[in-house]
Formats: sequence, C-alpha cells, structure tokens
Amino acid sequence: MKHYRADVVGSMLRPDYLLHAREQFASGSLADAELKRIEDRAVDECVAIQERAGVDVLTDGEMRRHVFASQLAQACEGFASIPSNQVDWFTLDGRVETSPVTVGLVGKLRRKRHLSSEEFVYLRAKTARPTKMTIPSPTMYAYYWVPGVSNAAYPSPEAYLADVTGILKDEVTELGRLGAEYIQIDAPEFGMLIDEHQRAWFARKGFDPDRMLHDGVEMINAIIDGHPGITFGLHICRGNDANRYMAKGGYSRIAVQIFPRTHAQRLLLEYDDERSGDFAPLASVPEDKVVVLGLISTKTPREESAAELRARIKEAGAYIPLDRLALSPQCGFASVAKGNAIGFETQENKLRLVATVARQIWND
Repeated sequence: MKHYRADVVGSMLRPDYLLHAREQFASGSLADAELKRIEDRAVDECVAIQERAGVDVLTDGEMRRHVFASQLAQACEGFASIPSNQVDWFTLDGRVETSPVTVGLVGKLRRKRHLSSEEFVYLRAKTARPTKMTIPSPTMYAYYWVPGVSNAAYPSPEAYLADVTGILKDEVTELGRLGAEYIQIDAPEFGMLIDEHQRAWFARKGFDPDRMLHDGVEMINAIIDGHPGITFGLHICRGNDANRYMAKGGYSRIAVQIFPRTHAQRLLLEYDDERSGDFAPLASVPEDKVVVLGLISTKTPREESAAELRARIKEAGAYIPLDRLALSPQCGFASVAKGNAIGFETQENKLRLVATVARQIWND
C-alpha cells in the first residue's frame, strides 16, 4: 500500500473557458476535437496547480466530467434526463433546495467506451508524480434509479446495480492494465445514509437503506478484489455542490458496517465542520487501514491555519495512531462542473496547506 500523507480527493475548479466550451459543445457549435484540446489545456493547468502546491498525489481534476459520477452516463447508453428525478440539498445555513439529478435510468446499460482510461493515460503522461483515478461506487448510481421508469429496463434496482458493478469492475481491470496504482471509490451515498431525511429518499426509490449499506460494501469489495498492485481509497462525504451539502451526522451510524468490512486500504473521511461529528468512530478502523482526514473545507473560502489542523490531527490521534493518518481536503472543489464559490488562488492555498502540514507532522 502506498503511503500518501498529503492527499487530494478528486475534482478541481474548472476554468471559465472550459465551462464555456462545454456549453458550445452541448449546443453543437464546438467539434469533438476542439473540446478535447480545451479539456487537455484545463488538465495541464490543473496538474501544474497541484505540483506547485506540493501534494503527494495528483488527479486530473475531473476536467472531462460534467459531475464526479458522470463517466458511466457519458460512456454508456441507458440514461436520459428525467425532470421528476430530484433530490434535496441543504445550504450552509440549513435551507432546503430541491435540485434535479443529472440523469435517470431509462434503458438497459450498454457500454460504448471505457469510463476513465482516457483520463488516466493523459494524466500519466503529464506528470512524474504519483497519480490517482476516481470512480463512483456502484450504489452511487442508486441516484439514477427512477421508480416507474427504470423498471422497464431492469426488473429490480438490484439487477441494475449488478450491471453497474460489472462495468466498474471491468474499468478497474483496464486501469490496472494501463498502470494505475491508486484508485479512489467515491461513495457519498454512504454519507447520505447517516441522515434520516436522505434515508427516506432512498426508501422512496425502492432501496432498503440498511441493505443498501451492507450490499454497497460487498459490491465495492467485488471491484477491489483481485488487484493487489493497486491501492484503493474509499471516500465518504455528505454531498458537495455549489457550497451545499446533502446530509449531516457523525460516522458512528455507519462505521461498524463499513470500516472493518471494506477492502479499501485508505478511508478518506469528511471532517471539516460540526456536521461530521467527532473522531470516536475512527476506533472502528482496523490496523491495516489508513484514515485520510478531510479537515480542509472546499465549501468555504475561509483559509484554515496550520495550527488548527495540527490540533485536530492530534485530537484524531486519540482514536487511531498517527502513523495511520493522512490529510486532505474534505471533498473535491467542483464535484459538479460549475464548482464551489471559492477562487483559484484559495484552492491552491488550501492544497498547499495540506502539503505543508503533512510535511510538518509526518516528514516521511
């Protein structure tokens, strides 16, 4: 297992020229080849930001994605916009905002291309630093199941997620063949299952929340198993879009069901504010796993201090040894392409703080 003390989660702010290019592409006024050149430029700039900041591992910022989980919908037939598929978000002051889910399942899945191999091959060629690829967990795609619509494609949500798991498992095999050494599996739905409001949302879609948690870990393990040369991370947050969140509550509700059972070697956990609860659930993490503390917020422009991060890491050390800890932002800076309302300079400062504090504490 690779030890990366200064980690990143995945997405980074998209430059305005990329957002504009995507609008042009969607309207049909920009060709595929030109969009690719613009995406390449954005990835190059994203790599440079991370290299300057000094973090231990780099991503491509998910510049080629509409949202962090969009590879499946971009690479497979079977999805379409369904206006009635909506989910509640919460603003930082607690107001509820209902927003559409990007797409819904309308047909049998048929993969047209690999999900992330283009992202990885380009990133690998652009840096000598260690790299990370991110993929969504299978149960993340429960968002796209729409009762009364998706049933025409699959007899049950479980049959649909079995197909999703197979596609993701094949994708990991391909990434491993191409040389990927670190793959992060994003599972914000596990964080949503902490919150009663969102558990009820999944139940209305036809998912039993407790079974979804149990089976979700098994699906992830099926993707991980058989790849001893790859370090796997499991990222569990509580939603991240336009400075909003989806859930609140500590990890105690799900820790025992996930931390000892997952085959992921690194747990990337959101701990940037009071919504995340205390560090006590870290006592459930087995000795063979590292916890990456997501202490730096990507939701607010306030820049944390090194002193407060060191104090919080020390606090977490009461439940898990320091040598099994690492540091990262709490989530991506732009899980959805439009991004959170912070500036590029603040983004880079926050990443530099991750690297600086990691060197101060571990120096390995």
